[in-house]
Amino acid sequence: MNETCPVCGLPRDLCVCEAIDREQQFIRIYIEKRKWGREVTVIEGISEKSYDLKSIAGKLKSACACGGTAKNGKIELQGDHRHKAREVLVEMGFPPENISVE
Repeated sequence: MNETCPVCGLPRDLCVCEAIDREQQFIRIYIEKRKWGREVTVIEGISEKSYDLKSIAGKLKSACACGGTAKNGKIELQGDHRHKAREVLVEMGFPPENISVE
């Protein structure tokens, strides 16, 4: 017997909760200046309860070939990777209209 989703009650095969959750995420990508003029790309707005920020940060770091971290509900990447981070998030299934790049 198939398992059912505890949220919507549909079988796991037909569950759309994850797709709806991704559509409700409003992600903001921007640059912060740190000590000595270093730039850090900050990605915020991804729910910590729904997604593992550390695994998303790992995928972003490998795609951008940079260092970074996930802390305080934000993902920080070393350097200016705003547009590449947006591309990777769209590939992961987040809707492009919900991602703002500043």
